[in-house]
Amino acid sequence: MSNQSPEQVAARVRELRDILGISVAEAAAKCGVGEATYRGYEDGSVPMPINDLYGLAELFGVDVTVLLTGEQPRMNAYTVVRAGTGTHVDRYEGYQFESLASNFKGRVIEPMIVTLEPHGDEAHEPALVTHFGQEFNLVLEGHVRVVVGRSSFVLGPGDSIYFDATLRHGQRAVGGSARFLTIIQTEK
Repeated sequence: MSNQSPEQVAARVRELRDILGISVAEAAAKCGVGEATYRGYEDGSVPMPINDLYGLAELFGVDVTVLLTGEQPRMNAYTVVRAGTGTHVDRYEGYQFESLASNFKGRVIEPMIVTLEPHGDEAHEPALVTHFGQEFNLVLEGHVRVVVGRSSFVLGPGDSIYFDATLRHGQRAVGGSARFLTIIQTEK
């Protein structure tokens, strides 16, 4: 599956919402944002958080892969992803996701490699999000500051954290670029 730009993802979201006859208000409510912010998602002027992509995929009744790539997942017994060939998604400045299972139908977890570039003041709290389920992070390279609720941890290579993803959380590179594996529960 090929790399997809944020503009292509936004266009697919807008087109699918229109085809399904879902209002901007309903889609914005699903994301927990105002209509102006949601319109920014669709016109590409506001980065769409990955958790909102999952929410919209649920609202639209499609796999998130459809929004990311424009294609349906095809595999149901296994899928192999060679190093560096996962589905790449740039969602925020300095924050890149590489989906490692986007071609697997009906997956209940989403494994991704996340690459973080230093962004602004490293001591500043990273942007915090919430989403359904549980999440696991394993640092592969560099150092990552992870905030979960009111707690903050700096993790290095080989360190991991498992947490309730309904708590506000976020990650930020510390001292240079960092990479970590994240596994997110996508279904109840």
